[in-house]
Amino acid sequence: MPPEIKQLSIQARFDEVIASEDKLVIQDFLNEQNISDVANLVYDNPDFETQVISHLSIHRAASVFKILDLSEQKRIIKDLPAFKSAELLNELPADDRVDFLEELPTDTVRELIKTLEPSERKITLELLGYPENSVGRIMTPDYVYVYEYNTVQEVLSTIRRWGTNSETIDVIYVINGRGELLDDIRIRDFLLASPEVKVSELMDERFISLKVNDDQEIASKIFKMNNRVALPVTDDKNILLGIITIDDVLWVAQEEFSEDMQKMGGTEALDEPYLDTPFFKLLKKRAGWLIVLFLGEFLTASALAYFNDEIAKATVLVMFMPLIASSGGNSGSQASTLIIQAMAVGEITLADWWRVMRREIMSGFVLGAILGLIGFLRICVWHSLMAHGVMHDLYGVHWFLIAVSVGISLIGVVLWGSVTGSMLPLLLKKLGADPAVSSAPFVATLVDVTGLIIYFSVAYFFLKGILL
Repeated sequence: MPPEIKQLSIQARFDEVIASEDKLVIQDFLNEQNISDVANLVYDNPDFETQVISHLSIHRAASVFKILDLSEQKRIIKDLPAFKSAELLNELPADDRVDFLEELPTDTVRELIKTLEPSERKITLELLGYPENSVGRIMTPDYVYVYEYNTVQEVLSTIRRWGTNSETIDVIYVINGRGELLDDIRIRDFLLASPEVKVSELMDERFISLKVNDDQEIASKIFKMNNRVALPVTDDKNILLGIITIDDVLWVAQEEFSEDMQKMGGTEALDEPYLDTPFFKLLKKRAGWLIVLFLGEFLTASALAYFNDEIAKATVLVMFMPLIASSGGNSGSQASTLIIQAMAVGEITLADWWRVMRREIMSGFVLGAILGLIGFLRICVWHSLMAHGVMHDLYGVHWFLIAVSVGISLIGVVLWGSVTGSMLPLLLKKLGADPAVSSAPFVATLVDVTGLIIYFSVAYFFLKGILL
């Protein structure tokens, strides 16, 4: 059954059971559905979202809650009875709980933490104590560990005892008496080994771990490079503190992608969903870059003022200013976007700067030549039509020199835009800044100014003593 038809069927059945007002029927229906289908019911029925969560078993309610958008989570916690919200928060895995709490105001976090059980409160405060955007914020302390002197039979007993509360049992971690990480072993190795075999005999000590203060982006890259479902997290002394699972990394990657897209659009990254962002906070996020870009455009006015005499003598040049400026800005924006994306996925590093520049010089020249030829031919065709009385004369007797000036200017401007757009993200990375802030609008503004200087310089070279 197609997903759309299936969801309509579930919605129709949901409408029936809600109308019945029979709590047992509602509960049975919801507990029969997949977690993702229940989440869709929450989105599609905002008036019943708290009823949906309330009628689920607490374990399933937590599973649904942690995959909902932040705005939905906030509304549910706000509307649920106090005892139910406390029960839900206590049931959430520690990493998902922290991920939710760190998006809330401090006062709200303080009140919600009071509702946690002592053991859960201690874990939550420890995770919140790590730096923002660090690996420590998204790790979970729920994992299974064993000692090197344990036998396989003892390991399987440990898994049966503690595995239920663990985030994953795909990988079992080996520690010593001091809590230091010695190895990680896949569960299949235990299942295939004889019961009397010791853990030390299965160890190869070729494990990969993350540091608790590492940036979350580092975790994302390591997961991608090593094809792992979970990785251990240690402190500087190699003490095992927790693990990170692939689902947490996927959420991080999504958030980083959203932030980069917002920055590339010429705004500061939003800390919360667009519709949940207060109006004046949204203005503040957008106003900063708009002001910077606006002031940058003043340089365009200064460049035009410098060539004021040339413009007065040859007003025909003004017609091509938007064409020249936009072509350079567009090529710069393209290059900037491609390089930022390539850096984000690890395809390009700072060491590749010369390869990138060489490539953009060649591509910028070719692209500029294509646009320059189109611009040149456009002026030639228009003049030809004018000569036959089809069009009005726009370019005068020096149309050919104007066409050459426009064509060569486009080569120079597109070439400059490509080089600037590709090198600026790498330069910012070298300086320790976020490459995404070399956004398309910023590159376009920068190339607008320099593009007009290139244009009028070329025009002055060809038209000096003729029109200028």
